[in-house]
Amino acid sequence: MPVDLARPDAVAGIVGAGVMGRGIAQVLVAAGVPVRLFDERREAMADAVAFIGQMLDRAVERGRMIAEGAAAAKARLTLAGGLADLAPCDVAIEAVIEELAAKRALFAALESVVGADAILATNTSSLSVTAIAAACQRPERVAGFHFFNPVPVLKVVEVVGALRTAPWVGDQLAALARRMGHEPVRTRDTPGFLVNHAGRGFGTEGLRIVAEGIASHADVDDVLREGGAGFAIGPFELYDVIGLDVSHVVMEEIYHQFYEEPRYRPQPETRTRRQAGMYGRKTGLGFYAYEGGRKVAPPPKPAPTRLPERVWIGPGEASARAALARLVQGAAALDTGAKPDARSICLFAPLGEDATASALAAGVEAERTLAVDTLFGLDGRRTLMTTPVTDPDLRDEAHALLARDGKPVTVIRDSPGFIAQRVVATIVNIGCDIAQAGIAVPEDIDKAVRLGLAYPKGPLAMGNAVGAGRILAILEAMHAFYKDPRYRPSPWLTRRARLGVPLSTPEA
Repeated sequence: MPVDLARPDAVAGIVGAGVMGRGIAQVLVAAGVPVRLFDERREAMADAVAFIGQMLDRAVERGRMIAEGAAAAKARLTLAGGLADLAPCDVAIEAVIEELAAKRALFAALESVVGADAILATNTSSLSVTAIAAACQRPERVAGFHFFNPVPVLKVVEVVGALRTAPWVGDQLAALARRMGHEPVRTRDTPGFLVNHAGRGFGTEGLRIVAEGIASHADVDDVLREGGAGFAIGPFELYDVIGLDVSHVVMEEIYHQFYEEPRYRPQPETRTRRQAGMYGRKTGLGFYAYEGGRKVAPPPKPAPTRLPERVWIGPGEASARAALARLVQGAAALDTGAKPDARSICLFAPLGEDATASALAAGVEAERTLAVDTLFGLDGRRTLMTTPVTDPDLRDEAHALLARDGKPVTVIRDSPGFIAQRVVATIVNIGCDIAQAGIAVPEDIDKAVRLGLAYPKGPLAMGNAVGAGRILAILEAMHAFYKDPRYRPSPWLTRRARLGVPLSTPEA
């Protein structure tokens, strides 16, 4: 009979006492699960016991656990003298070096030690679970059980079904995750699994924007953090936190594992910075400089103060035009003519298109055309976009208009989709493709991204909030402009946008 990991006396074995192994062990013993921990490095096991003890004591100090509970949790942790000591375990979780050969050898050894129905789980973040399971006589009992660092804080775990994993194995691991206080998300064994796969758009699109000379790294971060999209951290700040020694490798691996799928295409800049040793915070220099571990942000430039005399608002969504009209009210005369007066600045709020396209479609001079991103509102940082020939004096007057009430303004060069539109559309599109491929169900896609990446919403919920039709319009405009398959809309997105149903709508 399959094991029951919900049993109070179910025993977990962990191989690997490093950062991930000890984190998993800590959460398991705190949840009442006896753990047998093994590492060939005896000093690593001793360090793990000391660390787990400190974390449990700290939980008591902070009122998250009573002293008796912490003592009981410590008592549940047993050190194994060798793999043979894991024989009684109902589940063995591997958290060793990310090398396929090492993991395959370990799983073959574990299979000969544990019971016939015990589950073998790997915490790999980047290797194929199917390839690891192939080393076993019974690959159907092997699955991925991928936690995120730090394990006690990030409450999501990917339960990865390999090609031959039996359904009951995933069910039992999901139940164990819930017992640990974590949220399991089920995913098929594909490159990047679910979280790293769904996270491809945030950073790679930011890099693409910078590579085109549209905006600086800090501009991209500022807009995504403060411009209404709701991200807690910008992509380049995130790269600096993780380190390009890790992030760039993951980008290249996923891109190549998907056979050069354009949606996951990296940019040369991260390779160059990695070669230069500019990893980020850990080296004191990355996309930003760091002093004492703190980011040194470029100082803000003062906004111009000279306001325009007249402003004409071009065609667009009624809500966007109304938002621009409110900005103009009390600051300049609003030109309401069918065509702009010769003295008017021309403002547009395009969806997916650039300022040049707006000017040409309306038949107005590109020299006095500017565009404002209104998709995520104007309550935070505002984005002002120029054409290649916008008059600098008129640009400064429009900047002054947008900054008149004290809101920060980021001025960028011409770009289909501004910054926030194109990054969010890319994230939503990749999430939709994951759903289309059946890698995970919509609910788990959103949950994994929200908990694993700390995005304000999951990709499908993000698309629903903006409107699937708007996301589709942004992607279609970008695809038409660039002729790059990177921006081709997912069939999942296209059909649901056309039907007017939420992106979370499953297949019938």
